[in-house]
Amino acid sequence: MKMQWILATALSAALGLPALAQDKVKLVDVVELSGAGATAGTNWKNGIDLAVADINAKGGILGKQIEITHYDTQTNPGNTRAAVQRAIDEGTYAVLGPVFSGPIGASMQIAQRAEIAQFVGGEAANLTMQGNKYLFRTSLSQTAAMPKIAAYLKNTVKAGSVAVVWVNNDFGKGGRDAILPELEKAGIKVAVDVATEQGQADFAADAIKVKNSNADAIFVYLNEEESARFLRAAKQQGVTKPMVGETTLLGSKVIELAGEAANGVKGHVGLSIDAPIPAFQEFGKKFQAKYNYVSDHNGLKGYMAVYMIKWATEKQKTFDKKGVADTLRGATIKPSDEPGIMIETTIEQNGDLDRESFLAEVKDGKQVITATLPKIKP
Repeated sequence: MKMQWILATALSAALGLPALAQDKVKLVDVVELSGAGATAGTNWKNGIDLAVADINAKGGILGKQIEITHYDTQTNPGNTRAAVQRAIDEGTYAVLGPVFSGPIGASMQIAQRAEIAQFVGGEAANLTMQGNKYLFRTSLSQTAAMPKIAAYLKNTVKAGSVAVVWVNNDFGKGGRDAILPELEKAGIKVAVDVATEQGQADFAADAIKVKNSNADAIFVYLNEEESARFLRAAKQQGVTKPMVGETTLLGSKVIELAGEAANGVKGHVGLSIDAPIPAFQEFGKKFQAKYNYVSDHNGLKGYMAVYMIKWATEKQKTFDKKGVADTLRGATIKPSDEPGIMIETTIEQNGDLDRESFLAEVKDGKQVITATLPKIKP
């Protein structure tokens, strides 16, 4: 046994690796833990940590324990590029993060060149339109979500005109560019098109523009903190028309920060611990017990990202970095095969996802799921 230890140590030294490194699966998470993306990034990180703990407690991946490292990008594209390169240089098996679309777009070519799978939380449509075979979403893209929102505005809200309020970053621009043609197809007029800034504190002027437009409904596509500020400003200005949005408008942080102003908000959510899926609800309980707050969709995304890596590795029965991406493209992962995925998920060839999603409304300070929407492709 002593001789085996000596040989293993010598081999590790010869390969430039620390002793026992081969007994670990190294994963690096590159994420927004401070700056504008801190709320989303912290939920994402905590979801990842829960998944790692659960997997390691059950024996790891192919018998190896996961070693997770988190690097804070401060929501800065330059820092994100440096952190992804550092992850590659350190020999990560896959890259997790970031969450915000701008930093993803600024850094994803680094993992692509290294042929390392990267699992991101961003929803901007253009991310998966660039032929990057190593980029994988953990949420539905804007191109998948916006037709559902337009249909909801037309068929349920009965809106003939809509005020569009969006944040002027990659996420917001992508959402605006995706919703406008869908509104046109639905015969819904854009009454006013309001661009806001990331980190904006005062939304009074924007709320007044929306109110004066006399739109039948307001489509809000902002980051979480800004969503809450806009909702409060709209309430103060006496805006009473329906507020409709996507996942970032109905999340737990928005409800917490906006208070009563969040009540009545409606929209489409890709993931939610309130969805009628027992695995989601169990995750929500486990998350709150561990971190003492309610997880938003980003916690679910982080958790499921680790299980996507686990599933692909066990499917190929070896630790082949390039093979992770090759195995995932075109695959459908079912909870019966990998319970940690929680909901049947199809991974398109370009890294987009297809799965069920939900309509929701905020009632009495809580997100309530009102309908389940089917996968785009049966």
